[in-house]
Amino acid sequence: MRISKIQTLQDESLLTLRHDPRVQMALRLPRAVQPFLTWLTAKPGPEEAVREIPARRYVIGGLASMALGSAMSAAALLLAMPWMLAALLLLVGLTATSSGLGLYQVVIFHHCSHGTVFRSRERNRQVGRMVSAFLMFTRFENYQHDHMLHHSANKLLTEEDEFTGFVFGVCRLEPGVAKRVLWRRIILNLVSPAFHARFLLRRIQASLFSGDRQHDWMARAGLAAPLLLAALTGAWLPVLVAWFLPLTVLLQIATVFRILCEHRFPDVEIIRARGKAFVCASTTGVFPGAMPPARSARSLGGMLAWTGWWATMLTGALFARVFVMVGDAPCHDFHHRRPATRKWTDYARARQHDQDAGSPGFPVNYTENWGVIRAVDANLATLAATPPGVVA
Repeated sequence: MRISKIQTLQDESLLTLRHDPRVQMALRLPRAVQPFLTWLTAKPGPEEAVREIPARRYVIGGLASMALGSAMSAAALLLAMPWMLAALLLLVGLTATSSGLGLYQVVIFHHCSHGTVFRSRERNRQVGRMVSAFLMFTRFENYQHDHMLHHSANKLLTEEDEFTGFVFGVCRLEPGVAKRVLWRRIILNLVSPAFHARFLLRRIQASLFSGDRQHDWMARAGLAAPLLLAALTGAWLPVLVAWFLPLTVLLQIATVFRILCEHRFPDVEIIRARGKAFVCASTTGVFPGAMPPARSARSLGGMLAWTGWWATMLTGALFARVFVMVGDAPCHDFHHRRPATRKWTDYARARQHDQDAGSPGFPVNYTENWGVIRAVDANLATLAATPPGVVA
């Protein structure tokens, strides 16, 4: 009986591995590309050990991405070059700037609220205040208070939860509404000037008019500096496009997709029971990428399949990774299970290590979803299946 049970468990494990895209990438692709695939998918290959990665890498990386991206966008608008090259340079520049802004939103600002970016609590607070002021985020202390409520199983997916407030209040989605209707509202929001104006006004009020005089004037100075530069140089178009477009519309689009990836709505019984099972059911890993082809590249059909797969990975998956699922966003489920850990800096391997150990202290192990659009679609399906009044 025991041997039969062990064999069953081994068979189930092998079946899981066969259906794991990252495992299959490790099996079918050269070792040289594995580090890139680990970063791109935010999921490590088998037996990758957790590493010590300093948080300053994200601090510097985000600043570099914003600076380089803004410079590239400005160069595309100011320098004489073929229009196709200018368009490509502008696309890459805007994406890089948006990625850096996302890193400061999702990683630096967020983890400063947990006190896990810098060693001292005061340094985390100081940097968090600067980030919230200069990038028009909610005043750091207000965000920190709301975010701690978000991590409470008794507050998550209630009217006091920042996630629920964004989904219902800003995006104006509703439980019990058909999924196609929810998708229609999202798409209309993304192209709606009224939605972006409403979203931006909310950000301005939370950052420039928070009631904290020191913070508000710092935020106003941060907003005035690039406008003053544009006025002195006459370079209004480069400043507005290279900096303010990513800071406003593009960051807001990325935020909508990222937040809609973060949480799903479990069955009514689980929501009402709360507890650790609720935390497990309301979060899932979201990994950019897809299962690699099973066919060998030596045949024509196999070569075409692999070419198509690489094209998908280096366009859609790559864009999703740098524009939406920046930093440790793909492993948001790990963050909710281990919110105070400093291992978040190597989030992919830390999550996998916790998963391999069975996620001690939680009744259910990790689940995952491959692809941002698939993840949003799956989460919207759970919202559509949630009766009105359950989440309140």
